Amino acid sequence: MSNKKIKRSVIFPIIMLIYLGAMAWIGRDRLARGEYLYYFGIIGISLLIIVLLYFSLRKKEQLRQRREQEQEQAQYTTYADEENNKAQ
Repeated sequence: MSNKKIKRSVIFPIIMLIYLGAMAWIGRDRLARGEYLYYFGIIGISLLIIVLLYFSLRKKEQLRQRREQEQEQAQYTTYADEENNKAQ
C-alpha cells in the first residue's frame, strides 16, 4: 500500500460533485414541473465548471511540483562543483 496523499485536484471536484448531486436531488421538483432545460442546464453548466476546476487545479499542482524540483536541484551541488566555483 502506498502512502500517496490524495491531491487537491481530486478532492475538491469530488466534493463539488457530491454537492451537485445534493442540489440536483433538492431541485428535482423543477424537473417534475417540466422545467427540463433549466434543470439540466444548471447541472450541465455545473459539471463544466467542475471539470474546468479539476484541470486548473491539476495544472497548478504540476507547476508547483516542477518548481519544487527545480529548487531542489539548484540547492544541492557536489563538493567538486563547489571547489571549482571557489577556484574561479
